Amino acid sequence: MKTFILLHGSYHGAWNWHKVVPLLQKLGHQTISLDMPGHGIDRTNIHSATLDDYTNKTIDVIRRIEGKVILLAHSRNGIVISKVAEKIPEKIEKLIYLASYLIPNGKSMMEYALLDRKSLVIQNTVPKVSLKLTSLLIQNYSGYKKTLIDIFLPKKFRTHRLSQHIFHEALYHDCAPEITELANKLLTPEPNLGGFEKLRLTPERFGKIPKIYIECLQDKAVTLMIQRKMQKDTPCDRVFQIDSSHSPFFSKPKELCDILNEIAKE
Repeated sequence: MKTFILLHGSYHGAWNWHKVVPLLQKLGHQTISLDMPGHGIDRTNIHSATLDDYTNKTIDVIRRIEGKVILLAHSRNGIVISKVAEKIPEKIEKLIYLASYLIPNGKSMMEYALLDRKSLVIQNTVPKVSLKLTSLLIQNYSGYKKTLIDIFLPKKFRTHRLSQHIFHEALYHDCAPEITELANKLLTPEPNLGGFEKLRLTPERFGKIPKIYIECLQDKAVTLMIQRKMQKDTPCDRVFQIDSSHSPFFSKPKELCDILNEIAKE
């Protein structure tokens, strides 16, 4: 039996694993799905939630568990499990990136997101992605400038959401209609600034933990092109594929759980 910690992606919450959790438990695994700060039932103010908040919440949960865990992240929160692994590598057995941002040392998530020009998420945020502002933040979000940005950036630039009209096509095009209806009620805004933070990862900590990537071949949010570029820049120990949208936990939960069970046995 293994313990899986499941982290949702942008806009979602622990609820997005509702089909996966019982299947993994039936296979004999312990599962814990988390609401990141400001998502689901976590009442943290979304405008003040930081990447450190995400990381520290995850670490607090892991430290209460006996032994090592398998840490799985979807989409944006690949950056969270990378930071967690750097901080407490002794508690992490494996890292699993499900169509998620696998970012190398010294780079930020947004540097890769901007390369994904076919992403329907990048094209349909509210407010719209400003290339000028985004480029300025990428260049300046470190050191004392990061502190000043954290303090003085106007509230309207601190979060974004996905335009509702694109939910189905961008995230759930192979899912049952009720999934989009669920999303219409439950998706939340996402804090922006964590996406500009340059990760600090070392070979002797993050680098020593086995990494597995699960590609989503029909992904229109984090497209296959950028998934494979990230794997090229940070090679993984194993790669699996699911012929699905960005949300195989809804459209193909059994296939996803079969892969997770195989990973757990290795």
